[in-house]
Amino acid sequence: MKSKVAVLVSGGGTNLQTLIDYEAEHKVDCPYEIVVVISDHKDAFALERAQKVGIPTAITSPFSVMGKDVAQNATRDEKRLAVSNAMLEHCQKYGAQIIVEAGCLTVLSGDILKNYANRIINLHPALLPKFGGVGMWGHHVHEAVLAAGETESGCTVHLVNEICDGGEILLQKKVPVLPDDTPETLYARIAPKEHEALLEGLLLICNRL
Repeated sequence: MKSKVAVLVSGGGTNLQTLIDYEAEHKVDCPYEIVVVISDHKDAFALERAQKVGIPTAITSPFSVMGKDVAQNATRDEKRLAVSNAMLEHCQKYGAQIIVEAGCLTVLSGDILKNYANRIINLHPALLPKFGGVGMWGHHVHEAVLAAGETESGCTVHLVNEICDGGEILLQKKVPVLPDDTPETLYARIAPKEHEALLEGLLLICNRL
């Protein structure tokens, strides 16, 4: 029995593409089926990647779930909760058993964390517990790694709980930090490892269920 998976995205969806490609290549043997892709940004190219192969999509930006007037005056926590609740609704609608955060920038809160406890995984572009927490995403992480003079970096796949980037670490992939690195060159070295790590993490969680 394949595990039904919802993938949460915000941007280009290269990590999503890795999961789509693996499912297509392994067909019968793939232990998961992506049943919905949910984006907190309406213009995320990840949505097009999903639609191209017939995967249902949903948009849960603050404006779309709260309305423009309410969203403009809402706090960050209010927006996160509204988006998280909308994501939960779509996950349940499509019968998702596992949630994969593949570059999703919304810090989840509320019932989605309870309903999917130990069944949400996230990919973080650094070696947790270092360089995690609120504000540590994308180029901000790589800038922090370089500013700290680290000799290695990489990525982490972890379970998601109420503490941002604080859940159980499932696996990590490491790369060296070179003396002349910029945030861009460091990211370019880590990106292929992210694809490997997220797929391995999803397969691991499928095995646990």
